[in-house]
Formats: sequence, structure tokens, C-alpha cells
Amino acid sequence: MRIGELSDATGVSVRLLRYYEEQDLLVPERTPGGQRVYGSDAVAVVRRIRALLGAGLPTRVIAEVLDCVCGSEAEIEPCLSPLLVARLDAIDGQIQDLQGTRSSLAALVAATEGRQLATADRA
Repeated sequence: MRIGELSDATGVSVRLLRYYEEQDLLVPERTPGGQRVYGSDAVAVVRRIRALLGAGLPTRVIAEVLDCVCGSEAEIEPCLSPLLVARLDAIDGQIQDLQGTRSSLAALVAATEGRQLATADRA
């Protein structure tokens, strides 16, 4: 199938499909005229890429592990498990950091609002 057909089948723009190719995530064959031609598995590959991107993996990591994904976009081989666990741990750490930051900011906002109320009461 050609790139436009792959775009239609996956809902992914032609520009993004070209980006996936630049990142070595998607490898088309070329016609003698230089046009991209994708194999029958290309739709599944694009869906896997989208699922991995949706899980927060950067394209450089996806390029390394894409061969470990099989079947539907939700099926993975055991070789991916440590990577996914590490990514999940990193996200949990970011959430904790953000919760701490949010608490600090909320305290500052509360203190500021308290000062504004006290000033308004004096007026």
C-alpha cells in the first residue's frame, strides 16, 4: 500500500508517517520510481507505534523495542517488561514531584489569599 492509503487506514497523517520512517520505526520498500510502498503489516506496526507513544515512550526507545511488540498493539513480549516497569517508576516519581510542587503552590496561594482578605477587612 502507498503512504496515503496507510494514512487513511491508520488515521495517522502522511507527515507523521514520514517522521516514523526518519526515526527508523517504519520501513517501506521503494518502487523503481522512488515511491514508498508499505507491506501488509504496516497498519499493525503504526498502531503499535501509536500505543507505545501513548504509553509515554520516546521514539528512540520505541525504535529499540518495536521488534518485541507482537499481535495487537496491546500484546508485548517479555523483553519489554523491564523497560515498561522502569518507565512506570519514572512516571510515578514525576507524579510525586508534581504533587509536592502543587502542595507548595497551593500553600502560597492560600497565604496570598489570606493576606488579601486581611487587607480588605482593614479597609
